Amino acid sequence: MTSIPVVLTLAGSDSGGGAGIQADLLTFAANGVHGTSAITCLTAQNPDGVSSIHTVPPAFVLEQARQVARFFKPAAIKSGMLLNREITTAVAAFIREQRALAPTLPFVLDPVMVATSGARLLEDTAIAALREELLPLATLITPNLDEAAVLTGGTRTTTHGEMQKNAHTLVEKYNCAVLLKGGHLNTTILPDVLVIPGGESLTMEARRHAQTNTHGSGCTLAAAIAAHLALGHTLPNAVKAGHAYLQAGIHHPAHIGAQDFIAHTLFPTQPNPA
Repeated sequence: MTSIPVVLTLAGSDSGGGAGIQADLLTFAANGVHGTSAITCLTAQNPDGVSSIHTVPPAFVLEQARQVARFFKPAAIKSGMLLNREITTAVAAFIREQRALAPTLPFVLDPVMVATSGARLLEDTAIAALREELLPLATLITPNLDEAAVLTGGTRTTTHGEMQKNAHTLVEKYNCAVLLKGGHLNTTILPDVLVIPGGESLTMEARRHAQTNTHGSGCTLAAAIAAHLALGHTLPNAVKAGHAYLQAGIHHPAHIGAQDFIAHTLFPTQPNPA
């Protein structure tokens, strides 16, 4: 009997269910892997905003992750909301531990800094730790345009051409693959730019679907990519599969309450890329 791959997410809990740990676990299940978790923060939120954040002690974040790793030996790891320097440093220590055992273990880092509602999800003091300790360990980082501007120390890009330049800058700076997301561009067609160390690049495009509330889209995309890396897909194919999964969820949304939200499980499974 073939064993189902395991993916570990280290991220915050979204009490509204559309982002963070909750979105990650839904995404893992929909993409054929077993999801496990180490919760970094508890948030009191709904899609309109975050009212309060309760931080989990870094030592307990580490213990959650270590207990998962001891039993399951994850085939990929994904991180999301880390909030502060201490948690960021703890997660970096955990990744180094796992890489000592499995040097090629994929690690997808979603550098969550600000929620769609505007709430700060990464403190200023944590940005240096993210740059210095965690990003150099990543297989892939998935910043949006605002996060990329912080990580490069430059300005927010406004065109596809600028996105490509910024993605290459990030690759050179952190020596990891970069998927720069264009969802915040003021355009109808939204490009996502993948650049891999060594020069390989790929652009995927999607049409804006304004009717869907895209709360949790970044978490969903990074989690789907991690799932496909755990399944043994190459990085470009894992990114293509993750992109296809997210777009299916946006363009075939779930109607919850009074709005349409990303559907994680309520649409036909997308075929894996060759």
